[in-house]
Amino acid sequence: MSKETFEYIFRPGKPPGKLANAERGYRVSREDGMSIERDVAVPMRDGVRIFVDIFRPDDKTGGLPTLIAWGPYGKHSPRGTYARFHDNGGVRPEWVSRHAAFEAPDPLYWTRHGYAIINVDPRGTWYSEGKATFWSADEAKDYYDLIEWVAVQPWSNGKVGCSGVSYLAIMQWQVAALRPPHLAAINPWEGYSDSYRERAKHGGIPENLFMPTWLERSLYSSTEVEDVMAMIDLHPFFDAYWKSKAPDLPLIEVPAYVVASWGDQGLHTRGTVEGFKQMSSKQKWLEVHGRNKWEYFLRPDMVEKQRAFFDHFLKETRNEVLDWPTVNIEVRERHYVGTMRAEDEFPLARTRYTKLFLDCAECTLVASATSSPADVEYDPREGRAMFDHRFAEETELTGHMKLRLWVATSEGDDMDLFVAIHKLDAAGEQVPFAFFAVYDDGPVALGWLRVSHRELDPVRSTDYQPWLLHQRELRLNPGEFVPIDIEILVSSTLFHKGESLRAVIQGRDFYKLTPKGPMIAHGPLRNTGRHIVRGGGRYDSHLLVPVIPGAG
Repeated sequence: MSKETFEYIFRPGKPPGKLANAERGYRVSREDGMSIERDVAVPMRDGVRIFVDIFRPDDKTGGLPTLIAWGPYGKHSPRGTYARFHDNGGVRPEWVSRHAAFEAPDPLYWTRHGYAIINVDPRGTWYSEGKATFWSADEAKDYYDLIEWVAVQPWSNGKVGCSGVSYLAIMQWQVAALRPPHLAAINPWEGYSDSYRERAKHGGIPENLFMPTWLERSLYSSTEVEDVMAMIDLHPFFDAYWKSKAPDLPLIEVPAYVVASWGDQGLHTRGTVEGFKQMSSKQKWLEVHGRNKWEYFLRPDMVEKQRAFFDHFLKETRNEVLDWPTVNIEVRERHYVGTMRAEDEFPLARTRYTKLFLDCAECTLVASATSSPADVEYDPREGRAMFDHRFAEETELTGHMKLRLWVATSEGDDMDLFVAIHKLDAAGEQVPFAFFAVYDDGPVALGWLRVSHRELDPVRSTDYQPWLLHQRELRLNPGEFVPIDIEILVSSTLFHKGESLRAVIQGRDFYKLTPKGPMIAHGPLRNTGRHIVRGGGRYDSHLLVPVIPGAG
């Protein structure tokens, strides 16, 4: 099989059993002022039928704009889904009704404001026909077909929008790149846009906790589903399979309100921001916050903002949307402390990229490179290298960072590097930030690299953002120093005078799974012997940071 083609591997689905609706088949009910059609069969272009639930205002039969929530978790899933996370994922029970599906817009709210809501069981999930593929261009074709089906229904006004978090956002990138004629607006709320780089292989290192756990808990099917883990093993490099899960973002031209969080690093942060940066839409807005994603999505004031956006593009309502700043970012100081600020673009045009060089003798980050090389060594199983920079004045860092290192291993032919950027207060204590939806002890930013994957794309890489090719492996010889560039994911943090930035380099994950909720982890790792980091002289190891002049 050529590099530009692939075939899916499927496996039997996890039977829905007692988790599915007790009732099946088409039925209509009237509840809470809504007319609800359940298990409506919608034919796809190849004749396969998927099943959807349609919520409409009970007192309005036509001219309805429609929002689609496309996700695999079950169109019947109740609001109690958030209860399995620490503190209900930050979602207050009164914010969602019993009709709300996981990570989806609440039908009760939206129907009361004149919308139809459609919750979907995609192909091959639950009781929909066909075989399921995930985050794929093939799945996006079905999404396209549903949008066009909705547009010609007698109750529709012909304008369709897409809404939802995570998976529901990922598929918005996919379908928008196909340009369905009746897609009027999208609201991707924290959804990655490159499954290889942002979910499966962080810097080339396999992620082996979140994905298997997600597959086990989430995917129910009465037919067959894509064997994701087998496909990952079969496709170690970025090939046609992974291209099918990374839509051509410049093809997107539909109006978009894009929302990301600084704290969803390792899942949605990078891909959501890249979606905004790369899409061609003339009317697009980016908002990046430092809070928990489900809480931010369902917070009443944010739901009102979502409605203003969709009212403008689906109802042609004149409102404040066109006066929104192109970019809103939260400049964080610590967990849940920060200030929102309007900007014209992202990355910020006035950014002053500044090199902080590694002084390996003193374990500091300094403004000028030292004249003589020095090394820092650590055991990747339990050790680390740490480099601190103390700010002499208030300093804001907002945007992309890059860590340039010269590294070697004393044994073996590869290295797995994990990087965290931390903020320290004036007393030297680590300052925590919101992280991965439910955690309150996160970093400023993270980065990863399997050193054999260090080869850069010369076209897509910039001075501040390395872009890895992931086309082959360049193995090491013991004791061989090589230069590498590690992408540190986007962030925004204010450092007060006397506070410090700490860059930590180690050979393992920084965070572990707890009962609070999901987490990422990596393996199997390729570390043996000792890691060596060299800086000084011709070894220009440095951290490039995005200083915002005068912002402090």
